[in-house]
Amino acid sequence: MTLATIDEQWMRLALQRARDALYRSDPNPRVGCVIVRDGLILGEGATQVPGGPHAEIGAVQNAQERGFDVRGATAYVTLEPCSHVGRTPPCADALVASGIARVVAAMEDPNPLVAGRGFARLQAAGIATKCGLLVDEARELNIGFVSRMTRGRPWVRMKLAASLDGQSALTNGKSQWITGEAARQDGHAWRARASALLTGIGTVRLDDPRLDVRGIGDIDHPARQPWRVLVDSRFEVPLDARIVRNIAEDRRLLVVGAVDDGRRRETLADAGCETLVLANDTGKVDLVALIAELGRREVNELHVEAGSKLNGSLLRAGCVDELLLYVAPTLLGPGMPMIELPAIDDLSGRLGLTYYDVCRIGDDLRIRARFVR
Repeated sequence: MTLATIDEQWMRLALQRARDALYRSDPNPRVGCVIVRDGLILGEGATQVPGGPHAEIGAVQNAQERGFDVRGATAYVTLEPCSHVGRTPPCADALVASGIARVVAAMEDPNPLVAGRGFARLQAAGIATKCGLLVDEARELNIGFVSRMTRGRPWVRMKLAASLDGQSALTNGKSQWITGEAARQDGHAWRARASALLTGIGTVRLDDPRLDVRGIGDIDHPARQPWRVLVDSRFEVPLDARIVRNIAEDRRLLVVGAVDDGRRRETLADAGCETLVLANDTGKVDLVALIAELGRREVNELHVEAGSKLNGSLLRAGCVDELLLYVAPTLLGPGMPMIELPAIDDLSGRLGLTYYDVCRIGDDLRIRARFVR
């Protein structure tokens, strides 16, 4: 095999390790590292929970635990080793100290605090570097982190479920369950990888969702519970709503309104909610400002599960990057739409998307479509 083929083989393994961090590393990127010498894996690592070891340090420690000296070895890492002090020391320094001879990275770190500085530090220490191997796969794994670092806002994914004729609920509002169990469980996996889950007061009134992650992970590695965000212009969410009643240290709730009602905000604060007022000129929640605020709060991926009105408002405001649509092989006839959008007079006014991924989940079809910008 050529060196390029060998490098790709080990980088694919590093990407597998990065996927191990899918449900735990947030807000840090999901990174995997594999250290190899003469075709032998010396150590492997993946980013741990914030404050824990990054992938490179974990791989070096894993090699040491297995009795291997990594001097002269090659480290395959899915993201440029960091060069700044954050919650942990710089990974570039740890690789230099370990005696690694070569570092192959999938992509440069989009974080302005790094952005090439990690490579520069390695090169200054005489370590050979290579970057750009399987970059598309690495970027996709960290699409939210890349979005936050380059655009200052999270990657917004809107989850929808509908019948084959496009209905998300019956005319009486009933929607449980249009799709099957496999699709619902898959939906929880997408919830689990998100930094925050967003819904609206209409959905809370109609469905009373818990909006948490269930059935993902295990006892030893439970899935992180994303932060919940509720768009509620007048802070009218009932205190006995499940989204309020299940507030805990790992189940925070931010209620975002447009009317600064001190009494209601104080009542919600007493119940454990955080509140925020972000109003636009029409007296509704400023959704663009909300998305920017979530970016400032280190939200990488925002997962939306809302009703047709809020879905439409988010789309009209240009806040959504991707649709995650589950289509059931059923016909419901008249019902409630997935998204409320104004009528257009010409096809030139349509919102264009491109299919990113289409697959079958149980009896249902899962479509991932991204907006053409």
